[in-house]
Amino acid sequence: MLIGGHEFDLLHKSYIMGILNTTPDSFSDGGRFIRIDDALKQAGRMIEEGASIIDVGGESTRPGYAAVSADEELSRVLPVIEALKKHFDIPVSLDTWKHQVAEKGIEAGADMINDIWGLRRDEGQMAHLISRTNVPCCLTHNRVRADYSEEGNFLTGFQKDIDEILSLADEAGISRDQIILDPGIGFGKTFDHNLFLLKNLSVMSGWGLPVLLGVSRKSVIGNALKLPVEEREEGTMVSTVIGRLAGVSIFRVHDVKKNIRALRMTEAISSAGL
Repeated sequence: MLIGGHEFDLLHKSYIMGILNTTPDSFSDGGRFIRIDDALKQAGRMIEEGASIIDVGGESTRPGYAAVSADEELSRVLPVIEALKKHFDIPVSLDTWKHQVAEKGIEAGADMINDIWGLRRDEGQMAHLISRTNVPCCLTHNRVRADYSEEGNFLTGFQKDIDEILSLADEAGISRDQIILDPGIGFGKTFDHNLFLLKNLSVMSGWGLPVLLGVSRKSVIGNALKLPVEEREEGTMVSTVIGRLAGVSIFRVHDVKKNIRALRMTEAISSAGL
């Protein structure tokens, strides 16, 4: 897959996506990278440590987050995207579900759209925008409520939702070779749903598309280990290892250095032979 002029072999290799939040209220690093200089320093640090993509977000998606307008979101992300493209030769992903933000972000230089609602918000306009601009996209599984009783069980409902996401993409004319799927750990799922999905990530191979995993410092780790957000890196690294063993290609993380080391060690062991 070509992302921002860089070739990614998502079938055979793995990559780290560094998180760069430009929000005052993100659960892990809210307010730390609002200033352009701070954002650039953090991006430079992540690139030096091995990040292959930088994911810029202007609206927190933590539990109980306060939604912001498209204009407010744009005021947070556009200067950062422009600065990143000016100073670094690295693909920039824009984390948004709003087509207005995505359109302006692409014009500013964003190379990829990371939609946490998997095209199922915004009345289909995001799907048409992605089709028209032909940018790669990451489409995430999500639900308003973690209720899968209508489908009988979580896995059946989850698979039905992914099928619906891909149907929306097909209907809009989005090429399958431009799509990455994200199982959406922490989105529209209970604690048990999240653990079950992490244990059964191989189910994602059923759609034959590259997979992105974003578990970094999330509450599923905090709840499992009874740890605050600043002490969840070991749990994040374990999810990276498990994800790679299940075939995940991209890992969206806060701490690039630790996770890329865990990832490379996993691959060294997996590929060992005599």
